[in-house]
Amino acid sequence: MSVDLAQFHQVFFEESFEGLDIMESGLMGLDLGDADNEEINTIFRAAHSIKGGSGTFGFKEIADFTHVLETLLDEMRDGRRQVTREAVDALLHSVDVLRMMMDSAKDDTDSDKDQIQKQLKELEGILGSGSATTGMSAPDQVASSGGATGWNIRFIPEPDMMVTGNDPLKIIRELAELGEIEVQTHTEKLPNLAELNPEDCYLGWDIRLTGDIAEDVLKDIFLWVEDECELSMQPILAAVTGSPTTTEVNNQPAMVEPVQEAVNKNAEAKKAAAGSSSIRVGIDKIDDLINMVGELVITQSMLSLLGEEFSIEKLEKLQDGLVQLERHTRELQESVMLIRMLPISFSFSRFPRLVRDLSANLGKKIELVMSGENTEIDKTLIEKIGDPLVHLVRNSIDHGIEKPEDRIKAGKPETGTIKLNAFHKGGNIVIEIVDDGKGIDPTAVLNKAIEKGLVPAGANLTNQQINDLIFQPGFSTAKEITDVSGRGVGMDVVRKNITSLGGAVEIQSTFGKGSVFTIRLPLTLAILDGQTVIVGDEIYIIPLVSIVESIQIKSEIINKVAGKGETFKLRDEYIPIVRLSSVFGIPNAKAKKLEDGLLVVVEADRKPCGLFVDDLLSQQQVVIKSLEQNYQRVDGVSGATILGDGSVALILDIPGLLRMSVRH
Repeated sequence: MSVDLAQFHQVFFEESFEGLDIMESGLMGLDLGDADNEEINTIFRAAHSIKGGSGTFGFKEIADFTHVLETLLDEMRDGRRQVTREAVDALLHSVDVLRMMMDSAKDDTDSDKDQIQKQLKELEGILGSGSATTGMSAPDQVASSGGATGWNIRFIPEPDMMVTGNDPLKIIRELAELGEIEVQTHTEKLPNLAELNPEDCYLGWDIRLTGDIAEDVLKDIFLWVEDECELSMQPILAAVTGSPTTTEVNNQPAMVEPVQEAVNKNAEAKKAAAGSSSIRVGIDKIDDLINMVGELVITQSMLSLLGEEFSIEKLEKLQDGLVQLERHTRELQESVMLIRMLPISFSFSRFPRLVRDLSANLGKKIELVMSGENTEIDKTLIEKIGDPLVHLVRNSIDHGIEKPEDRIKAGKPETGTIKLNAFHKGGNIVIEIVDDGKGIDPTAVLNKAIEKGLVPAGANLTNQQINDLIFQPGFSTAKEITDVSGRGVGMDVVRKNITSLGGAVEIQSTFGKGSVFTIRLPLTLAILDGQTVIVGDEIYIIPLVSIVESIQIKSEIINKVAGKGETFKLRDEYIPIVRLSSVFGIPNAKAKKLEDGLLVVVEADRKPCGLFVDDLLSQQQVVIKSLEQNYQRVDGVSGATILGDGSVALILDIPGLLRMSVRH
């Protein structure tokens, strides 16, 4: 019976991408010169697993490329080659090429052959540069001299080899394809028929393989069974060396280790593969979930028994059971949500490489300091926050950190610092990007804003208002366009993307000292803490994170501004009023006069506004349903939810609602 290996491709790709992340992170941490051998072993094991998996699943091009990369790592691991900047750069570029090849294989598209060949030439150039130290082993000398005419191989499988899916006969057939083969079978361990277990292997083989065959080719054939057999390989030397002799090969088993074990040893290497369809979940979270389901089943059974012969005397027990059901349901919901939570290190892990490459291109010295990597956030948010974070970090590298000579003139260390920090605060997750660069020049920003017509000449703005101008579309103070920045595209998109996630971004900057970008996000996009409000017969939900306060206003604080609608005065600030009945066209709103209803003061993009509603209902946690997927996009609405009575309530998109109100 043949096995369709395609069913395992998804797992292979996920583990291989994790392996690439391990390699990249490990290479970034290598010390030039004599690197720590365990670090190189970790990188080598990841590459070895990728090569073995690629060969098993038929991705020969990936396996061949990884083999060349692995050869360079092997020389470093054995101490035959120094860890140089050139070699590390080549290996990092090779990881990029491997990732491209993996993406192509996953999507069943063609890889960039020119890029692959270019990188192979770079690796082979380093391997052939002669920079490796002396001390070749006997088989290496044999292979390089061309004196080997074949191999004597002893292959004695462990009894349970076939249980793991490995077939000794298939291995012998692969050897036969390499050259002429003579096989002697060992049958001394073969038991009587009555004692024979058909799943065990009792045979062993001495194999004489004749031909010009490299040792690496043989090792690849035995790659997945090295730990499951007694294996020795001895080269057969040509007659020109004297009488035929053999040299014992030091056949240390290759260190094949599952990628996930390497991930556990190097947690900082974790990174989110965008759009990944699976999550690795700790067994403790699964145990908690099973326990919650068990409690829920017990409560359901109790309520079923009460319902079979219900009487008024059992009312108190019924009420207690419903309270218990509510508690277990809430705990079950929390347990399920924890499964979606992943450490933000999945997003942070890309930045050491980004800072390293970009700072080198710009001629800057930058140290990256990361903290709070274990702070957990919803998987969907991790996938969507990646691009905004990358843009903000690139902005700090390009616009923030000065060149070494400029920093010395300013009395700073020549090496700049960028800090990435994540932590929980008030039910949200906060991410800070801090740099000790030159900060934002408020005069330059204001002049550019006046030049572009974003603010009138002579405008008197606070530093915070000036800083917020950099989020305007097309705004840039860069004096020249580079590959990094200067086109005026990006910061407005950063704010838009973060706002679309229900978050906010703020800037604090001191000219000459540095800047702090602060991102606030909800912990999840699946559940929302909201305030239900009623307008006419319609119920809406306002995200609690957007609400500042709710007030009942008096006529004396209301002002009507010609052409700009209604405003009210709140602590010396005039705030615009948005009537939800007008925006959504609700004719039967009960409160016609502002004094008869309530104003919910909300804030988006640091702009306050008062939403006029008939009344407030309760605060509750709701499960968000996509309106766009189930119906169509509606302006001013971010989603919908189903209330306890089965009715549908719309969740308001506060930034979108404020934009809509300008048109009404």
